[in-house]
Amino acid sequence: MSAYFLYTALTGLAILPLLLYIRNPYFFKDISYAITALHIAFRMTRYTKLFHSILDCFLDKVARHPHKPFIVFEKSSYTYREADNESNKVARALSTHAQLKEGDTVALFLGNEPLYVWMWLGLAKLGCTAALLNYNIRSKSLLHCFSCCEAKFLVAGAELRGAVEEVLPALQQQGVRVFILSEDCDAEGMESLSDKIRQASDQPLSPQLRANVHLKSPALYIYTSGTTGLPKAAVINHHRIWMASFLQSIAGVRSDDVIYIYLPLYHSAGFLMGLCGAIDKGITVVLRRKFSASQFLDDCRKYNVTVIQYIGEIMRYLCNTPKKDNDRDHKVRLALGNGIRADTWADFLQRFGDICICECYGATEGNIGFVNYVGKVGAIGKEHFLHRASGRYALIRYDTEKEEPVRNSRGLCVEVPRGETGLLVAQIGERTPFSGYAKNKQQTEKKKLRDVFVKGDFYFNSGDLLKIDREGFVYFQDRIGDTFRWKGENVATTEVADHLIMVDCIEEANVYGVKVPGHEGRIGMAALKLKEDMDFDSGATYQHVKTYLPSYARPRFIRIQDSLAVTGTFKQMKVKLAEEGFNPAVITEPLFYLEDSKGYIPMTQEIFSSIAEGKLRL
Repeated sequence: MSAYFLYTALTGLAILPLLLYIRNPYFFKDISYAITALHIAFRMTRYTKLFHSILDCFLDKVARHPHKPFIVFEKSSYTYREADNESNKVARALSTHAQLKEGDTVALFLGNEPLYVWMWLGLAKLGCTAALLNYNIRSKSLLHCFSCCEAKFLVAGAELRGAVEEVLPALQQQGVRVFILSEDCDAEGMESLSDKIRQASDQPLSPQLRANVHLKSPALYIYTSGTTGLPKAAVINHHRIWMASFLQSIAGVRSDDVIYIYLPLYHSAGFLMGLCGAIDKGITVVLRRKFSASQFLDDCRKYNVTVIQYIGEIMRYLCNTPKKDNDRDHKVRLALGNGIRADTWADFLQRFGDICICECYGATEGNIGFVNYVGKVGAIGKEHFLHRASGRYALIRYDTEKEEPVRNSRGLCVEVPRGETGLLVAQIGERTPFSGYAKNKQQTEKKKLRDVFVKGDFYFNSGDLLKIDREGFVYFQDRIGDTFRWKGENVATTEVADHLIMVDCIEEANVYGVKVPGHEGRIGMAALKLKEDMDFDSGATYQHVKTYLPSYARPRFIRIQDSLAVTGTFKQMKVKLAEEGFNPAVITEPLFYLEDSKGYIPMTQEIFSSIAEGKLRL
């Protein structure tokens, strides 16, 4: 009898996983995710008690496998030991010639290259904070970055010398020392740095130089555009670097993988999830200056790449390249990133083979994120009980016309039922902090929602409208507010409008994003009111936006109106304009289209049809 009961019990245990799987087909992946998440939590607890930074992790990898390739760039390859030595030289050159010390902030203004990595590692060894500047910004925006982080040192690439010279007098007034990465520099107010790095010693530096750095110390400033129209410096401390780096562990990156990074290192995706994640796993990074759709797979084959990063547009660009017989001839097994649409996702897998796509969601400065660890096509993440355990979040009802959350009779926000679209908010607490923006209390406070579910509570306002289905899968619906996303970059409408009204013929400008068939995000469009008795000067407008705005921020469509609609509180109305789009058959007012080689030309039905049918690429 006892043998019978034992047999029955063993049989029950044997079929239990099958029964759990039938009830929840994601059961095993949920368990795997939980194990990884708990391991990460254990590591962070250990690092809190005994501080361990991503730099310390890098030095551990140097000791463990000094001869393993760390950075592969064009025709050069650098081992972990060589990277360590090069960053030692950078640190010593800056310590000697710039008198850098622990706690100083240095702005890095250069493109993707190994020296970018050496500069950051060298600064970390001195206990300094690096401000990662977008190399596309110019003039007013560039200067504003210094007031955000109070950097007193700038290191710029030789190719960006012209951009620095434009603002050099203002930088000198702020007391900023400027170093150019060249062997010599005879310009007043700028100093060469490459020659000093070349002559410096590569001997290790004492950890005492960074003895006062801890987990909550600022490690980086990463800039994000916002409603002010100027870049905001998100404060990234060492704890936050670790949390972003762990995405690779969640996605299943292994120690023998090779990751391909072409996203700009000034961006959180390329730097935190890409480079820092690679250091955590101790893998090889294939670094490229800029994205190239035509060279993408060739690079993957050439360098035996197994892991790629992406933003949604990247995958579409790859799918739009001419098909080849060897499209599936590669070793890529994993893609991690964010922003891929469901149709592009399916097309990508069908064309390029069985590649595991790990879609994730999160903001540089945010306190919440999701990961689609099961590979559900179209979802940006999946809920897990550990999310709820770490801190409360919710989707709340949002009024897109009034551009504010809906509140009940008690003045509290209203959570939407499962399956409906709502604004994602996450409670701000000790385990889910929101560090905000450096030297920008106004914008920091603007991202906080008060009295959400209880009087006096604080929540982070993500600015994103999401939907969560009954299985717990999270789907992105839209962005709200004055910022839209195009070509993987956030575009602040206020900044673009400020530039447009500097054109002599323009009196008012209302900038917004419009959807384009077959494209992720929204492309820029501006409704303009002209000055009295003046015509639209297309040439002057084109020259102005070309000079002062990066390509992704230039309005592709212009709409001329007699007056710009405003709300009762005199806020410009964007929702209706965005819905009307740029179809000349619908809009009777003058419309203009930005053609790359000609500037702004009258919008025609033929142009609209070419865009709608995908014949004209934007």
